[in-house]
Amino acid sequence: MENFVVSARKYRPDTFQTVVAQDSITSTLKNAIKNSQLAHAYLFCGPRGVGKTTCARIFAKTINCTNLSAEEEACNQCDSCKAFNTSRSFNIHELDAASNNSVDDIRNLTDQVRIPPQMGRYSVYIIDEVHMLSPSAFNAFLKTLEEPPKHAIFILATTEKHKIIPTILSRCQIFDFNRISVSDIAGYLEFVAKKEGINVEPEGLNVIAQKADGAMRDALSIFDQIVSFSGRRITYLDVIANLNVLDYDYYFKLTDQFMKNDVPEVLLTFNDILNHGFDGHHFITGLSCHLRDLMVCRNAETVQLLEVGGEIKGRYREQAKVADSSFLLEALQISNECDLQYKMSMNKRLLVELALIRIAQLTLKKK
Repeated sequence: MENFVVSARKYRPDTFQTVVAQDSITSTLKNAIKNSQLAHAYLFCGPRGVGKTTCARIFAKTINCTNLSAEEEACNQCDSCKAFNTSRSFNIHELDAASNNSVDDIRNLTDQVRIPPQMGRYSVYIIDEVHMLSPSAFNAFLKTLEEPPKHAIFILATTEKHKIIPTILSRCQIFDFNRISVSDIAGYLEFVAKKEGINVEPEGLNVIAQKADGAMRDALSIFDQIVSFSGRRITYLDVIANLNVLDYDYYFKLTDQFMKNDVPEVLLTFNDILNHGFDGHHFITGLSCHLRDLMVCRNAETVQLLEVGGEIKGRYREQAKVADSSFLLEALQISNECDLQYKMSMNKRLLVELALIRIAQLTLKKK
C-alpha cells in the first residue's frame, strides 16, 4: 500500500510565490534578501495554520540558495536547496519551545549558535511557540538574540505575541500574519482538488473554508476528512453531513416563517433540527450569523462582508430585500440574548423556543 501524505504536508508552500494571502510579508522578506538587509532576529506571529513556520523555512532556504532567481526565489536545484528539500540540511535548526523551554535548553542552543555553517552562508534557528519559554529561559536568551554571530539568524514563531517579554520584542523585526479569508482558502482548496482529480461543489468548499476559521492547515485537514468520507466526488450535502453543519436551507426557511408570523411552523422546524441531532446552542449561534449576513446584504457597500458562495449569496440578497433593517436588528438582539443565557439555562429547549417565538412576533407588531 502506498504511503498516504496528508494534504497539509503534500501541498505545503515551498516558495514565497506559493504562500497564500500573506503578500505584504513575503514581499518584505524578498526585498530584504534582494537588498542584503537581513536582520539577525525575526518574530512571526499570528493565528494557527496561516503560514508562520512555512514562511520561516522558505526564508531559511532562500537566503542559503546559491542560485537565486530574478524574483528572489530559491532555485531548488543547488546543493543547499536539495539538502533542505530532503530534510538533511545542517543550516536550518528547528526548536520546539513548548517542550524545550528551560534555561538548559537555551544554553545548549547558544553553544550551538557559535558553530559556523558547513554549507551556505547562514545558520537559521527557527524557534516555534516561543511564548512557551520560561522567564529564566527568555533572560538567558537575551544576549545571544541581541548580538549573535554574523552567520546566525533567529526566527521566532508564536500564536500569542502578548506573552513575550518586551525586551525580546525590541530585538526582533515583527511580522503579523493575517487570518486567511474564506475566498482565499476556498480557492486554494479548489486548486488542491484539481491536482488530486477530485470533483467538488463550490458551496462545499465554501463551508470547509468557513469551518477552518482562517487557518489553511485546518482547511486541508478537513478536506482530507471529507475525501475519506465521500471519495472522488464531494457535494455540498456530503460536507454538511460530515462536519455536522446546519444546512443554509433551514435558516432561509425559518426567516420566511418569521416574516409570516407562522409560530407553529417555526417550532416544528426547530424540532426537526433537534431531531437531526443538532445542538440548540449551535443552532442559535448559526441563526445569529444568518441574521447578521442578511443585514450586511441590505447595503451595497457591506455586501463584501458576506463570506458565502455565489448561488447562496444570491439567496441572501433576495431574502434581504424582504426583511427590513429594524426587524433584523431586533431579531439579532433576541438571538444574542439567547446565546448569552444558554449555558445558564436549566431548560435550554424552552429558552430557544421562547427566543424564536419573540422573533416571529416582531412582524406581528409591525402589522
